[in-house]
Amino acid sequence: MSGLAVRAGASVRAPEAREPDDRAAALGYFRDLLAPFGEKPDEELFDGGRHVRHRDLADLLVADEGVGGSRPDLLIVTHALPDVVPFTAVAPYLTDRLGGRAANFAIAQQGLAAPFTALRIASAYEKAGRATEVVLAVLEQTTLPTPFPLVRDTPLTDSAAALVLGTGADDGDGNGDGLRFVRAHSAGSPADALDREPAGDDTLLVLGPWVDGDVPGHTGPVHRVAPGGYCTSVWLDLADHWREWARDHRRIVLCDTDPRSGRTHTALFAGGGA
Repeated sequence: MSGLAVRAGASVRAPEAREPDDRAAALGYFRDLLAPFGEKPDEELFDGGRHVRHRDLADLLVADEGVGGSRPDLLIVTHALPDVVPFTAVAPYLTDRLGGRAANFAIAQQGLAAPFTALRIASAYEKAGRATEVVLAVLEQTTLPTPFPLVRDTPLTDSAAALVLGTGADDGDGNGDGLRFVRAHSAGSPADALDREPAGDDTLLVLGPWVDGDVPGHTGPVHRVAPGGYCTSVWLDLADHWREWARDHRRIVLCDTDPRSGRTHTALFAGGGA
């Protein structure tokens, strides 16, 4: 049985800083937002940010030929951190840049689980015959009005990844290309989350920067993602390396552990479909 397979990818890391939009309007918005909680915006922190909006990241992703040339039926924007100022609905904005016909929405407030959730939804759309081409965008900007430990202590970098997904090939024997599963595991190591995945030299395990230690029982190659991304972690490297990974490995497993919730998330692409 086939599933969604990667057809194109683009990544953005540390784009140029920009001048902020209307500072007074932005700070006024944040004062109103934070006042019910007895908080107020940290103006020094806000002013010192890079002010790279989600819209800017989307524009840079669309500049890639593979992403910019896609015409998806479904488009999902995901992020863990909010936009610097949430005055642009980025999912319809990005849809307009990519043909204007996709069903579109955003997934947030799930930490780094958001892109994995998006894969589940995209897979359901594909299986129901409602989408043959999907764009998944993962956005991360770091200019915030209040301190956030992950941004300060990691430190995080403004980044974004986009994947164009299409229906994979099926050999007729149930061994199709593409996405096989997406899973979450509430506790334990990545090995526990991969308990149904056969270990072997043909399986590449891509570990996000939040996964500690080795994965017992996995004998195949391991790719460790460099620090600097929270929600974007494994998706940046998949966007960069999907062609060579699909050529060199029979299975690609993406795995990361959310440092805030402790939940481990995995996704398996098989049959060269990554």
